[in-house]
Amino acid sequence: MEEIIKINQNNQGEAQVSARELYKELGVKKRFSAWFEQYQEMYVEGTDWTVVPGGTTVNNGGNGAVRTVSDFSLTVDMAKNVAMMSKTEKSQQIRDYFIQVEKRYKQLASDPSYQMALGLKASQQLLEHKDKIIAEMKPKALFADAVDTSENSILVGQLAKMLRQNGVNIGQNRLFSWLRQHEYLGVRGEQRNLPTQKSVDLEVMETKTRTVNNPDGSVRTTNTPKITGKGQIYFVNKFLNNKGDVA
Repeated sequence: MEEIIKINQNNQGEAQVSARELYKELGVKKRFSAWFEQYQEMYVEGTDWTVVPGGTTVNNGGNGAVRTVSDFSLTVDMAKNVAMMSKTEKSQQIRDYFIQVEKRYKQLASDPSYQMALGLKASQQLLEHKDKIIAEMKPKALFADAVDTSENSILVGQLAKMLRQNGVNIGQNRLFSWLRQHEYLGVRGEQRNLPTQKSVDLEVMETKTRTVNNPDGSVRTTNTPKITGKGQIYFVNKFLNNKGDVA
């Protein structure tokens, strides 16, 4: 079968078509964005079509330069229907081509050797991208660590330790300074190092008050800032999303 339009495969082995290539092969006169807008709401994003990350590269006026333009990946079934609705001279020819493509992929889908090859390809892609996958999984792992320890309030020093264990270079004193700088703790007088109204409203910090009996019989009250369970998750994710930047 002669290839009229290039057929790509996603990770599930499903046939996909570039909307840009379909548009070009059909010879549509209308602007690409206006042409595609006619059809995209008739189909389901994520099922029938998806945005191509980064778009696609095309020649820029034949001068050797290239530019990146938006593109979409379509299922063969959607591409077949769009071809007919576009009503150009090549609509019928392209529709028939897609019908043949669908038949070929249905035959392949029932072939055990093809399924094995597809599995091997997916495994190879997994190995090639393992570092990226590990990096993407790290935020989830940190989030889980925070959840595990989020049942009780903890001291600021304990939060600093948790952050260091997860790659953030910060100690207790620097963390106190950061919390004051970002208005989670007070900076002056009796309110210094105590949760601000901002922290209370966010429910990320609380004050633990304790009464202490002195040896001379007098009584004194101490106030200690603590990170709530919600706050542990909040601050771990905040530092993680800033890639450990504590400035």
